[in-house]
Amino acid sequence: MKNQPGVVIESHKMSNSLSVLHNHLTQLSDAILDLLSTVNYTPREGSNVSTKSMLESLLSSQNFKPNPEITETQFHNSIKDFALACALLSSSQTSTHELLLWIPNELSVMATEGFKEFSRMYFGSVCGSRNEKRVCELLGLDCGLLSEEKRLVVVLMPEVLPELKGSIKESCIDKGTDGDEVSAASARAPVGFAIVAACQCRWFVSQVDYPHLGKVSNLVIPCGLTALDHWSPEVKGQGMISFIHLAKNLNAAEFGVYEDVILDACCQNIASADEIWYQVVEMSVLLVTCIQQSNPRSPWFERMLNEMLSHLERQPRNKDRRVAWLTFIEPLLHSVGLVLLAHFRRIFPLFFQWMHADDDETVLLVLKRVQTIIRLTWIRSTPYVERLVDELVVLYKEAALKKAREEIRKHVLEILVLLHHCKGLQFEATWEKHRDDPNLTTLSSSLREIYCE
Repeated sequence: MKNQPGVVIESHKMSNSLSVLHNHLTQLSDAILDLLSTVNYTPREGSNVSTKSMLESLLSSQNFKPNPEITETQFHNSIKDFALACALLSSSQTSTHELLLWIPNELSVMATEGFKEFSRMYFGSVCGSRNEKRVCELLGLDCGLLSEEKRLVVVLMPEVLPELKGSIKESCIDKGTDGDEVSAASARAPVGFAIVAACQCRWFVSQVDYPHLGKVSNLVIPCGLTALDHWSPEVKGQGMISFIHLAKNLNAAEFGVYEDVILDACCQNIASADEIWYQVVEMSVLLVTCIQQSNPRSPWFERMLNEMLSHLERQPRNKDRRVAWLTFIEPLLHSVGLVLLAHFRRIFPLFFQWMHADDDETVLLVLKRVQTIIRLTWIRSTPYVERLVDELVVLYKEAALKKAREEIRKHVLEILVLLHHCKGLQFEATWEKHRDDPNLTTLSSSLREIYCE
């Protein structure tokens, strides 16, 4: 009985702390709601999802009305709703989807700053410190190394991410027992809810980075995979951005038992719509090089490269696809190394076509990737040397009419020098037919100068 007064005092302190924190949270929520109420928003005709209504519900007075007797569970639910609202508003800064496009930057900034302000106050309280200790012990994470807002994200993740995963899954394609697609669940859950949940999930994931993200990877990865498995390009795109962040902030071991599932999801999504091809290429290259970095003969490299090349071969004139691939493929080329020789018969025909593209961006990217491949493989055992020299000569002449003329010609010269170093007599025999071309006088002179050095 001697300890009872102390217990009562501690309970009273906790109650006062919750009440003060809740009042502060209410003020922050009210400020966001006041600004939100001034923003014009008309959902697209036929849309059955109102982002503004969702935000108003999360920030509603029902959750945030003054309550001196508030319980810890009630308070925690209020924090979760506030965080989800802030995540959605903050996500609008990097989204162009109509569900978020209407959100003004001023409102997004207010939500971001409000979340930071509450986080600082929360972790200065008994309640916040206790919850942080409990979650960090569960995850095996030292939250003391994180800023307050990142710590609050980690504390909320075990509860928030499974809920967001469930929201995304509600409008996924249902599959039968044999794996065939049988029906769209969107009849019972509009896809807009999945898009919003995917944006919120991506926001939560992006708040934590290396080396702390690895401790919550088992929470993050299932949510991201559910997004990748969705039929909506917008949902897939958010999942891809999440996995790009994971690839940059996890080591191979931290992907754990999900390695093959993730890489299979990458391959399955290579056929994605044009608007997310940029993300799927970046995601796939980063993930396969991270997870399989020490195994250049991994079948995942083979499968992924073949999938990408197949889609590029079907649409070689699609500028967005070829630029995305040429921009992000470099790490994969380095990881594969000499094994690239097995893919020359598919890579070089595309390169030869792209060298003469109308846009300078494609041409310069192709020339850079050609240099990389030559350095990695020394372009041995291949019939493409003579054809490559011929195409480079044509490009050198074509460059006279291009804006990036000098840069293109510089890269052409560098590639020819590389070919001379690695192919020697074969290169000289091929170059012989171009040596006296009057349009190549400057190029021939530059090559002679380099040979003589």
